[in-house]
Amino acid sequence: MNPIQTDIDAMVAELVRRSRAAQLIAQGYDQSRIDEIVTAAGWAIMAPARNRELAELAVSDTGIGNVQDKIRKNHRKTFGLLRDLQGAKSVGVIAEDHATGLTEIARPVGVVCAITPSTNPAATPANKIINALKGRNAVIVAPSPKGWATSQRLLEFIHAQFDLIGAPRDLVQLLPAPVSKASTLSLMQQCDLVVATGSQANVRAAYASGTPAFGVGAGNVAGIVDETADLALACDRIVRSKTFDNATSCSSENSLVLLDAIRSASIAALCERGAILLNAAEKAQLQGAMWPNGKLSQAVIGQSAKVVAERAGLTTIAARNPTILLIEEDSVGPAHPFSGEKLCPVLAIYGAADFEQAMSVVEHIYAFQGAGHSVGLHSANPDRALQLGLRLPVARVIVDQAHCIATGGSFDNGLPFSLSMGCGTWGKNNFSDNMNYRHYLNITRISRPIPERQPSQQEIFGTYFHKFGQT
Repeated sequence: MNPIQTDIDAMVAELVRRSRAAQLIAQGYDQSRIDEIVTAAGWAIMAPARNRELAELAVSDTGIGNVQDKIRKNHRKTFGLLRDLQGAKSVGVIAEDHATGLTEIARPVGVVCAITPSTNPAATPANKIINALKGRNAVIVAPSPKGWATSQRLLEFIHAQFDLIGAPRDLVQLLPAPVSKASTLSLMQQCDLVVATGSQANVRAAYASGTPAFGVGAGNVAGIVDETADLALACDRIVRSKTFDNATSCSSENSLVLLDAIRSASIAALCERGAILLNAAEKAQLQGAMWPNGKLSQAVIGQSAKVVAERAGLTTIAARNPTILLIEEDSVGPAHPFSGEKLCPVLAIYGAADFEQAMSVVEHIYAFQGAGHSVGLHSANPDRALQLGLRLPVARVIVDQAHCIATGGSFDNGLPFSLSMGCGTWGKNNFSDNMNYRHYLNITRISRPIPERQPSQQEIFGTYFHKFGQT
């Protein structure tokens, strides 16, 4: 074996050994004690001074996003998660159903490997750490190299809170720098569960590691604005969503399908809110800058629309300080990169004669990229959300909301707070929920006898026999 790999495996094995020892202690905690530990980890990131320090460090180290929005994200996502977990049972008996004779008992999964991206080097680790702790697990964070220092500082804050309450520090550990593909893979292989957020390469590696894994699908959200929408409200929400943290979220809109009846008015409303519609020549220049070698340039990821325009040489556009760069598009696929995920405030605009065609456009976009994630809808017609849910390959239909704020849970919708969205089999994932604490649990079920209920053959086959006979 490669001696370097041997050293890496030994280093990871020691981390895992310490995690298992700490997890064995946590396994003996009652619900009240676990909830104290969860709250401590939450306060570690939410305390205002610590939150700001983490946000500033994240932007400084990664060059992605902006400080104020990261502060909001760190606070809101963590506070919302703590709300979701308050009163939730994750220790001992968590459910009893006398009618079925079933009792459910929550059990830890063990040591969790948490793969986290550079786009959220504080909020995503915190979310995974808190969910893992809720289940009496230990967790080892494997951050992106760019986000390592931010994640390390987060763990320092968590460990300080653990010292305050007398909890084992080794419940939460960090893969040492320099983080590499080899060390991350070794961690995946030696832990009990992998939860992977970030690039599809990381997700595929998690699935191939041989360890049970949850991974997320690719983002490339499309939104639809129909002829019944309140355009002022819809455009307020779209701009809020598309500009938040410079569109680093997988839940930010990348394409907008506008029905012809309101297309011109919608574009005008977006431009009133600071968006700028590029002409054909400007579009071509931007495309060359964003995909210089057929791959999205790191120079534009997580940058403001003004910086993106500057780096594309669109100085006149940049001087106008745009909120979003709008690109008119009518095709989908590799030859039309604006139809894919852009990770910056650049939004492709598509037209549609009617709602049926709008759904078809979104289907084509998701056949290229983004299947399983979610779709946005701005409409006063409640039936249209159901149409989307029945037809499109998406796990979420977000109605009349700022999409990137709403998809991962919000105080004004019922989705669980999360930074990891399952995309179902459409997105090559094994779950379609917002990842939450129950994904970090094993469930033991006790089955007791109940009065027998065996149906007659007529109850099962009667309708079928009546319609087709008993051949």
